[in-house]
Amino acid sequence: MKLKQLEGLLGGLDQFPNPKVELEQYPTGPHIASRMLFTAENSFEDISNKVVADFGCGCGTLGVAAALLSAEHVLSIDIDPESLEIASLNAEELEVDMDFIQSNVMDLRWRGQIVDTVIMNPPFGTRKKGADLDFLNVALKVASQAVYSLHKSSTREHVKRTALRDFNACNAEVLCELRYDLPKLYKFHKKKEVDIAVDLWRFVPGKHQS
Repeated sequence: MKLKQLEGLLGGLDQFPNPKVELEQYPTGPHIASRMLFTAENSFEDISNKVVADFGCGCGTLGVAAALLSAEHVLSIDIDPESLEIASLNAEELEVDMDFIQSNVMDLRWRGQIVDTVIMNPPFGTRKKGADLDFLNVALKVASQAVYSLHKSSTREHVKRTALRDFNACNAEVLCELRYDLPKLYKFHKKKEVDIAVDLWRFVPGKHQS
């Protein structure tokens, strides 16, 4: 599948009608989502025929993209039942098979590296400090091959240091810097749209002792 085709399909997905500020629910736009998954597949072969988990999946954009790129199995996890309902409808609309799990990512009782690849656009931690790194910590425990994640560019050094030193990653690389368009979703947003710099990371998990 070509990048433009993938972006076009993702652009038709439904997004949060009533985003919840406490969960930092912001849609992952088709521009960023398509490039994230296209890079994971075409540069690293981390998607097709792989078991892929989408952490904090929201309305399912990243997981749907993985399924469209021939992932063997997609597990989409979110704490919010309303988001999962929309994600399920999005998957149905594009006729892709995915499994949905309602859970806080922190509460997953997964043992060992049971998926190949984790993809995620975690909360940036503006409401709950360090939320993005909490997600990353769990992701690096359960992925055997790679973790793809978006983090604010302003936190780049901290993210790299934490992943390598504290989370047992054996590699942490910024693949590109992207502009994340944040539409005015909440009352406290002063501007109609804000665009912030985010890094697309690829982390390689270390091998865990069994």
